[in-house]
Amino acid sequence: MAKKLTLKKIMKLQAIYCFTKQQELITSGDVWKFEGSMGRAAMESLESGACFLPDVVTFDYYGSKLPARSMLKDGSKGTLGNSQEFWAKVESGEIELGSNDGDVI
Repeated sequence: MAKKLTLKKIMKLQAIYCFTKQQELITSGDVWKFEGSMGRAAMESLESGACFLPDVVTFDYYGSKLPARSMLKDGSKGTLGNSQEFWAKVESGEIELGSNDGDVI
């Protein structure tokens, strides 16, 4: 079994591929307070594993609760396990990203 990527390593890869700002907005919960296209882009990043949910509960514009990543089954959308799998595939070349793929925000 391959060694799982650390949070620090994932964040370095996010910086290389321009996902840092999107991750910051997800972590703060602010992304859910913007227009719909930004939320949809964030959801795509959570589904793919490019980004992950924070380890604290956040709330959207309407006050709906968004779970912390630790509240979810590891490996599912928004978890660190999902991000570890995604970024391992990027490192191995199984997934190819351009250096600006995260610049949707």
